[in-house]
Amino acid sequence: MQREILHVDVNNAFLSWLAVYKLEQGESLDIRTIPAVIGGDEKQRHGIVLAKSNLAKQFGIKTGEPLYSARKKCPTIKIYESNFKVYKRYSDMLFQLLQEYSFKIERFSIDECFVDMTEFLNNRKLIDVAYEISKKVREELKFTVNIGVAHNKLLAKMASDFQKPNRVHTLYEKEIPRKMWILPISELFMVGKRTLPKLYNMNIRTIGDLAKSDKNILIKKFGKFGKVMWEYANGIDDSEVNYLKQKPKGVGNSTTVSQDITNIEKIEEVLLALTEHTTYRLRKYNMVGSVVSVQLRTSDFKNYSHQRKLNFATNSTKEIFKVAKDLVRQLYKNEPIRLIGIRIDNLCDEEEKQISLFEDINIKKQEKLDKVVDNIKDKFGYEIITRAGDMKQTKNINRKD
Repeated sequence: MQREILHVDVNNAFLSWLAVYKLEQGESLDIRTIPAVIGGDEKQRHGIVLAKSNLAKQFGIKTGEPLYSARKKCPTIKIYESNFKVYKRYSDMLFQLLQEYSFKIERFSIDECFVDMTEFLNNRKLIDVAYEISKKVREELKFTVNIGVAHNKLLAKMASDFQKPNRVHTLYEKEIPRKMWILPISELFMVGKRTLPKLYNMNIRTIGDLAKSDKNILIKKFGKFGKVMWEYANGIDDSEVNYLKQKPKGVGNSTTVSQDITNIEKIEEVLLALTEHTTYRLRKYNMVGSVVSVQLRTSDFKNYSHQRKLNFATNSTKEIFKVAKDLVRQLYKNEPIRLIGIRIDNLCDEEEKQISLFEDINIKKQEKLDKVVDNIKDKFGYEIITRAGDMKQTKNINRKD
């Protein structure tokens, strides 16, 4: 099966995360909008630039240069010390968000992840999922990411390094000559400063030059690394996403509708489609949940949310929708609605589910029926069978299951 891989890379991670944290603490200044850098203690005359704002970049300040040098280039620059507790917090928030899409996530570093979507697309296009994630990170976590879209890890990472910030880039095999071979050889992943002069002496200046070189000559000169470089230059990478199987703590789904909804029945139609996608994902994880929450956002960005704890954990679409529908009816105040969302929390493995006196035989039958429907969807396509109530809305929602 052809792999479907995303590489998610946070833009200016340390500075962006500190900016978001400060804003959440009540500060009015967004340090991303001024000349600012993250570094060490300037008074002790040591430390280097770890991250910089776009305005700092315009002064010629570079990552890795001494702080005193940055101060010379921009006397008014603001310097902030590192705060790894803050960085870990937002890194974990990103990881949790990505878990709503796939549990096959490799944390490549504190600010970048590979996501294997091969088994989790559910008839969606990988590029559409990438844009969903980008939008959700920006709106919910308040920072931005670059996302590379490809069929292997190497190409996904290369794509995420294209134009920044806040971009989604593809790098499929047919795009390699046009998008990757034109780049300087220094841009190829794993090619370091020590290797560059040797490649230049071989008249290899671009990734395309390397791709078209004789593989055997490269192996003779660089050993096994020569073969790796040649394969990378040709977009060849068979490495898997190395993930620790951590199932999510919660599963959610939300959508921004194309036009404001002012009718409770229409809201419920969208909610049903969202519930079906969310519970489908829950069953794919072989998990059940006992807390249901819903969210409504009005056209003037007022947010309403409500949650309810169930008497028993379940992944039944019918049972969860029944609760979600009741919560929406409590929340709705006849205002124009722009966003609708549902989330299921307090998850546990299905086999670990505690037996409850409140769960009747009909609910167990419904859960079995859901799994039969899931199997049909898996075999013939997600849209092949759907509930009558969500037929109109399923095609229109911006899925985030």
